[in-house]
Amino acid sequence: MTMPDADGPLAEQLLRLTRRVHRIQKRHLQECGVGITPAQSRLLRTLAHYDAPPRMADLAERLEVVPRAVTTLVDALEESGKVRRVPDPTNRRVIRIELTDDGRSTLRELHRARRSAAEEILAPLTDEQRKVLGGLLDTLVDWGTGRGC
Repeated sequence: MTMPDADGPLAEQLLRLTRRVHRIQKRHLQECGVGITPAQSRLLRTLAHYDAPPRMADLAERLEVVPRAVTTLVDALEESGKVRRVPDPTNRRVIRIELTDDGRSTLRELHRARRSAAEEILAPLTDEQRKVLGGLLDTLVDWGTGRGC
């Protein structure tokens, strides 16, 4: 005898919230006028976490996408002046990707847009509800760390 899926409705709520978060973030990106896609935004945010310009293969691994996807994103961001390809100082066959000043400015705008989106999503919650939600989210994030497939 199989048990009914008690978490089915909860999982569906979580998926609906995730879709809502993405829609709101996309709208805020459009409103701030930076002219980049959510995927390009993710690449810029990832790039900003490196101490030194990474290789495209490093970005692909960190973003968990195929290298060709990173090439397409970098091409568009380079064309818009937000990143540039630079030669590796120790191996001329290696190309690295670095943020430009415009890319750093765009990151600041993205941060503001993401913050606005988060404020919109959390607006109906009381301080106590936010505290509870924060604790629940910490539990879910921490539980998934290092667990593999």
